[in-house]
Amino acid sequence: MTTTAFSAGSLQTSGLQTIGVLGAGTMGHGIAQVFAQSGLTVQLVDNQQAQLDTAVKAVDRSLAKFVEKGKLASDQHTASLARLHTNTDIEVFAGCDLVVEAITENEAVKIDLFRKLDALCPAETLFASNTSAISLTRMAAATSRPDRFMGMHFMNPVPLMQLVELIRALQTSDATFNAIKTLSEQLGKTPIEVRDAPGFVSNRILMPMINEAIFTLYEGVAEAEAIDSVMTLGMNHPMGPLKLADMIGLDTCLFIMKVLYDGFKDPKYRPCPLLVQMVDAGYTGRKSGRGFYNYD
Repeated sequence: MTTTAFSAGSLQTSGLQTIGVLGAGTMGHGIAQVFAQSGLTVQLVDNQQAQLDTAVKAVDRSLAKFVEKGKLASDQHTASLARLHTNTDIEVFAGCDLVVEAITENEAVKIDLFRKLDALCPAETLFASNTSAISLTRMAAATSRPDRFMGMHFMNPVPLMQLVELIRALQTSDATFNAIKTLSEQLGKTPIEVRDAPGFVSNRILMPMINEAIFTLYEGVAEAEAIDSVMTLGMNHPMGPLKLADMIGLDTCLFIMKVLYDGFKDPKYRPCPLLVQMVDAGYTGRKSGRGFYNYD
């Protein structure tokens, strides 16, 4: 294993060569792809083998599209896949220099897993979470290496989106932040530094807009297609807020709104009752086949 050497104020970023990614869902396999595509060895772990198989096929298709568009050579496609390894056992993370968590947005589950990783991984290993809203400070405090813990919030779809929102926990050291920032740049991404607060920057701005679009539908001001068309044609958004909510997942949108509401205790973050009802009904967007639009 290549180790990541820390000193009082510096970090040997060249040591970040083997990357662990925990969770093989849409975000997880996208994150794994950009690491592998950038020449890094990747260990992608999920507790479901079927999810891992689906993830590898999705990465293969995504890389093939880059080749078709002339953005990637065919031999780079093959080499990237060869650098992507899958496993159902987190023990492989003992050989990683950085572990990026990309599982479900459940704070208790995340903290439990980070405690297990903390006991498993060498002291030099860095931890990052792809959470879209949960406190990095609380998660960091659950480990014995809070200074080596921070947020690395990728945007969906990961291989295409430029932004990586880098969130400092209160305990994150400059050495850790600088190492992850350098790594993000090596991925061809643009890292933006933000502090740990409910929703960070991206979702603190985006989710209230989506919630307001849902209120506009709920109150009968306009139909879903009309609301989305106003935002795409009039505001030059690439996708309307309701269609975007379906892509993100309405359950995820509701979760983030609850984080904002609980974190700030401000009624402007109250989730729209229609959003709550749709999640209760199981209409969570594209992944369920039905949200504000039907995807059958």
